[in-house]
Amino acid sequence: MVAFGRSAGLPGDTLYLDVNQDIATQLLPFDQLLKVAMAYSPLVKYQRSLVNVAEAGTSVSKSQIMQNLNGFGNYSWGNQSLVTTGIPDQTNPLGQIANGYRVGIDARISLYDLFGRKHQIRQAQATQRAAELQVDVLELQIKQQLITIYQDMITAQQMLKIRLIDEQASLTAYRLAELDLQKGRITAGAMASITTQYVQTRAISEQVKGDFLKNVHFFEALMGVPIQRLKRI
Repeated sequence: MVAFGRSAGLPGDTLYLDVNQDIATQLLPFDQLLKVAMAYSPLVKYQRSLVNVAEAGTSVSKSQIMQNLNGFGNYSWGNQSLVTTGIPDQTNPLGQIANGYRVGIDARISLYDLFGRKHQIRQAQATQRAAELQVDVLELQIKQQLITIYQDMITAQQMLKIRLIDEQASLTAYRLAELDLQKGRITAGAMASITTQYVQTRAISEQVKGDFLKNVHFFEALMGVPIQRLKRI
């Protein structure tokens, strides 16, 4: 049984994975992983926020004509002499105004609003549509990247399992050689050769560990959530 985690020289965050068990059986099914990536990926979140900005721009373009409409209201007070007698009061012309509320709307529409507004709305709608399509493109790219990194992570795990076994076998040979050297059963040259073999095996093992961890962290970054939240229950 191959050890995994700190005993194998790997950081503590990889203790959530068991090198002796295929990653595909430890993590959620790929379809669920894809859904998680679409929901939590920082790139998708950013692009969706741009869609919201574009939607707001479309709404502003549609309502922009309202800035040319002004409402007003007032209340007038007078002696109603003009209303009651029909004879103007020469001493108080302002008092001739009848009592009551007055409301209205002042509309001033420019030629641009008449002929250019529809083009502005179309431009805003096109920008919004482009942002929405960019989300689809980004989701397709993330799906392709997820397929690649998922397979790379599985391959790296298999290579790690093989290299850890090879490293342990080489370490066992090295320790036996130390005992044989002490008892005079092997020469110093043979011991040097066995030591070199162990060092080379260990170096390759460390490189494979690094490749595996790199793939795990790339996978987490693409998913937008830590790997422990992606394991099967």
